[in-house]
Amino acid sequence: MTSKVSSPTLLEALSSDFLACKICLEQLHTPKTLPCLHTYCQDCLAQLDIGGQVRCPECRETVPVPPEGVAAFKTNFFVNGLLDLVKARAAGDSHSGKPTCALCPLVGGKSSGGPATARCLDCADDLCQACADGHRCSRQTHKHRVVDLVGYRAGWYDEEARERQASQCPQHPGETLCFLCQPCSQLLCKDCRLGPHIDHPCLPLAEAVRSRKPGLEELLAGVDSNLLELEATRVAEKEALALLREQVAKAAAAFARRVLSLGLEAEILSLEGAITQRLRQLQDTPWTSGPTRCVLPQLELHPGLEDKNCHLLRLSFEEPRQSQKDGGKVGAGTQGGDEAQSQGDDRTKTGKQGGAQPLIPKEGKAQNPPEDDEVLIERGNRPNKKKKCKGRGKSVSREPSPILRPNLEGSGPLPRPVFSWSFPTRMPGDKRSPRITGLCPYGPQEILVADEQNRVLKRFSLNGDYKGTVPVPEGCSPCSVAALQNAVAFSANAKLYLVSPEGEVQWRRSLSLAQSSHAVAAMPCGDRVAVSVAGHVEVYKKEGSLATRFIPGGKASRGQRALVFLTTSPQGNFVGSDWQQNSVVFCDGLGQVIWEYKGPGLHGCQPGSVSVDKKGYIFLTLREVNKVVILDPKGSLLGDFLTAYHGLEKPRVTTMVDGKYLVVSLSNGTIHVFRVRFPDS
Repeated sequence: MTSKVSSPTLLEALSSDFLACKICLEQLHTPKTLPCLHTYCQDCLAQLDIGGQVRCPECRETVPVPPEGVAAFKTNFFVNGLLDLVKARAAGDSHSGKPTCALCPLVGGKSSGGPATARCLDCADDLCQACADGHRCSRQTHKHRVVDLVGYRAGWYDEEARERQASQCPQHPGETLCFLCQPCSQLLCKDCRLGPHIDHPCLPLAEAVRSRKPGLEELLAGVDSNLLELEATRVAEKEALALLREQVAKAAAAFARRVLSLGLEAEILSLEGAITQRLRQLQDTPWTSGPTRCVLPQLELHPGLEDKNCHLLRLSFEEPRQSQKDGGKVGAGTQGGDEAQSQGDDRTKTGKQGGAQPLIPKEGKAQNPPEDDEVLIERGNRPNKKKKCKGRGKSVSREPSPILRPNLEGSGPLPRPVFSWSFPTRMPGDKRSPRITGLCPYGPQEILVADEQNRVLKRFSLNGDYKGTVPVPEGCSPCSVAALQNAVAFSANAKLYLVSPEGEVQWRRSLSLAQSSHAVAAMPCGDRVAVSVAGHVEVYKKEGSLATRFIPGGKASRGQRALVFLTTSPQGNFVGSDWQQNSVVFCDGLGQVIWEYKGPGLHGCQPGSVSVDKKGYIFLTLREVNKVVILDPKGSLLGDFLTAYHGLEKPRVTTMVDGKYLVVSLSNGTIHVFRVRFPDS
């Protein structure tokens, strides 16, 4: 029953988000590891210190802060070593000039070194050609590994550089850690060895690792065995409790395995105590349990508080209601192909003669959880308050930016974003970094993610819980995706597929090869799917027959359209991003253009992914300027809805869930979820 878990590679550790702090979402700085084995910046942890306790943002475990403060948490030398590799490789890219030799100013009396062409992996110095030749001939350095600088910057020598890294003593700069004090379990350099530890039995690092590593591996094997048992019994247990335990154990096991596989002797020994304690705790945890009564927390406004300015909340626990069987919900599928070059500079607002009628969606019976407006109000109760990270010159804020928008007459109340959730989409089985090219709603409070790079359709809840996959035919790279009633439609390799939730192919249709990618969108009725094909739109019934085909604007527009992104409104109209006209086009089900926007609000960019909320407002992604702008149902630009201030960095595709949650995917595979909030809601 046991299965071999593959060890992580150095390339995966350097290219994944393992080196990013989950609090500030930036590269770790002074990394500190909590007893739960989650690592964060020291300054970020200081912000979470409330009453001498820190609650881990990932596993929610409460940890007492040492009397000396968060600086006394275990320093993660393993992460520091990996960061040194990343920083050294990126050093040449962060300066406008070329890298210079580090030895020329020392031996030649020059103010600056000559252009560097090589790097010594042992000294961690960039060298010019002359110094590199001399480095190989010196008695003290002739055994050093000198490599070409271009290859080093490209990562060809990461493994060798990693083997030659040495952890530095924090007490004695310039001295490397080379001993382990057995009674104190403390890493020592030569100077430390001659100090208070002179009478203590000490071991060289290599010998200490040989004696202690088997014990850690035995504990890790025990946790892996428990994981297999948990995975086998997860179906029988309550889904939420089993999944939570599994995620906690997997995170700890992955961290321990990464340290044991890639860590140096000093790094392994420095984290041995924390890893041992955590793995032993997980190994002793009862992984299976009898019938349990699962209760979920709910936040609601106390009924006795009538003052609207008072935001006191109360926490209650109730058994979850029996949910209906998950089914594919109707939703708009967006897709992201390769962005083309900008076309044309003239961008003017045009509209269909006679104007457009406001789009007012019909109210339907929602099967969603209770409204969470009160919770969101509480989170935003202190506007414009930021916390500065000491010594780093950055700020961490939970508040959305105050965006100024034009007050258009008749436009009604303008919505604003309220941040809800953020989560990565990379899963343990992924061989490459995710490339999200399609999003759509899928079941209640759930989304379907098309990861073209890993050839998979992933299911996530809105708060980031991984729900599994919808299988796709072998060799398919899903591009755009849309959910119908008990079926999923997606485009891949110039074909349109309709599959069941279990992955059974119900039908496929060949599409034009003249278009590199095809946008897919579900109709509000839930039994039809639309796809953009070489400038026109084809609508297929669920059984596979062609229902209609039209060109936005009629035959006069033949050959003048290229709808790279496509979605539908609650009334069944179509909204598309036309890269040939460099516009956003809004048309009815017969192809008659109601309005078309070519205004300056596009900032000279090609229009990107489009989504429509329940009130008919249109959210347009502008990837080049890291923005999502908003248009009203009549096609008037209202202004910026999301910017880089909200964490947008190269946004790729979006979708709207339940008509009120805007889901935005970034190019790095991260997903942000924002609640669309109107002042009158």
